Amino acid sequence: MPSILFEIKNSIAFITLNRPEKYNAFNREMALLLQDRLDECETNISVRCVCISGAGKAFSSGQDLAEVLDKNAPPLDKAVSEHYNPIIKKIRNLSKPVMAVVNGIAAGAGANIALCCDVVIATESASFIQAFSKIGLIPDCGGTFFLPRLIGFQKASALMMLGDKISAAEAEKMGMIYKCFPDNGIVAEAEKIANQLSKSATRALAFTKEALNKSFYQDLEQQLQTEDLLQQKSASTNDFKEGIAAFIEKRNPDFKGD
Repeated sequence: MPSILFEIKNSIAFITLNRPEKYNAFNREMALLLQDRLDECETNISVRCVCISGAGKAFSSGQDLAEVLDKNAPPLDKAVSEHYNPIIKKIRNLSKPVMAVVNGIAAGAGANIALCCDVVIATESASFIQAFSKIGLIPDCGGTFFLPRLIGFQKASALMMLGDKISAAEAEKMGMIYKCFPDNGIVAEAEKIANQLSKSATRALAFTKEALNKSFYQDLEQQLQTEDLLQQKSASTNDFKEGIAAFIEKRNPDFKGD
C-alpha cells in the first residue's frame, strides 16, 4: 500500500497518511510523497479544499525513529530541511484552505504539521503532544512559530519543555484547534466543513490566508496596506460579483472559485 492515499471528490482533495502499523510515522518516502500531493493540489484547478487525515488509530506520531537509527538513514538535519520544512511551507503557501482531521495521537512533527493547517478539528479521543524534549530534541515543523501564537508564550513553552499530552477537548479550550467532535461523528463533520470551504469564494480564502501569513511579521501599517491590496484583488473576482448579486437577490451565492 502507498504511504499516502489520495482522492479528489467534489472539489475536495483527501490526503490520508497511510502507515497505520507505524501510527503514520513519517519516513522519507511518505514525506516526499506528501509534498508531491500538496503540489498537485496547488496546480489542479478542480481542487478547492484539502483535507489531511491519518489512517488507523493515529494522525501521525511524528518522525519514524527506526529510520533515524538506521545506519543508512539521512542525517536528522537533512530530514528537517528536505522532509518537514517543505511540507510546512507548501501547506501555508497553498492557495486553497487546508484542514487537518486529527483522529488519534498527533505527536512531534505530526502535531505541528496539523497545527500549521488553516482549520484543525479532532476526535474527542485524539491528543496532542510536543514529544521532542523526551528524546532530547527541540520542536520543529514550525512548532516554535505556530504554537506560541495559538495559545500564548507561557503555555507553549511549558508544553514543549514538559512534553505534556493534551486532550482534544483541552486543545479546543486553549485555542490550539478549532473544534473537537465525538469519534463516531468526525467523518461527517469533516465532510461538512470541507464542503463548506470548497463551495466558498476560493480566491478570497487564498487572499485571507496570504494576509494571515503576512501578519506574522508585519506591523499594523504594513498589514493595513496588505489588506487594502488584497481587498482590491478580491473585489475584482467573479465570486465577489456573485456574492453581491446573491445578497441583493436574497439567495445563497453560487461561488465558482474564480
